[in-house]
Amino acid sequence: MFFGHTNTDLVYARDATLCDFICFAKTEVRLKGCCSGTMEKIRFTSQITKCKTLASAGKELKDNFLKALAEREEANRSGKMTSVIFIRDHNTLGQEVSGYIDYAHRLKTQDFEPYFSGKKRLMPGRSDLCYYNWKTLVSTSNSSPNFEVIYDNPDGLLFKNKRDKKILNLDPLSGPGEDSKRTFLQSDIYIHAVIYDHNIRTV
Repeated sequence: MFFGHTNTDLVYARDATLCDFICFAKTEVRLKGCCSGTMEKIRFTSQITKCKTLASAGKELKDNFLKALAEREEANRSGKMTSVIFIRDHNTLGQEVSGYIDYAHRLKTQDFEPYFSGKKRLMPGRSDLCYYNWKTLVSTSNSSPNFEVIYDNPDGLLFKNKRDKKILNLDPLSGPGEDSKRTFLQSDIYIHAVIYDHNIRTV
């Protein structure tokens, strides 16, 4: 059963004829300076080097979605956090598509500078965790280095973090799970955008 364009905060639907799940939503959601000591210089230089590796560094970001990605970039690159991005919007062919993206994995495999600079739009694809094209009815799912896709769960689609084995629940009517947080974003460049953050605890 598919969910229509309502004001309900439902993020996904499931259908046995489409790989037992559809990963999408059909709703809009309204939702210190440098010190002179040698060790301080080393730490400062290290921080500058790290900043230079961030694709969002130095960018003037206006959209809430891009700001949210920038806030999470360093944590996802360093492994402190693994974020899953849900996007629903129209592709370049005008077809409505939606899907879940492993942000940390994409950061390692793609250059995000064009996204943060506004030259390109981040969109889900067939190689991401989950993807659905509403026009062609194409549905795909792929586990990533950070998450295992669990789509045979009777309560709905789940992602299992491969590092701490904890479950990320995508059902907006339930909590996202232990050490996880769900953030709905009002964006000017996407119909629907949600970010799920999973914090990795260190011993």
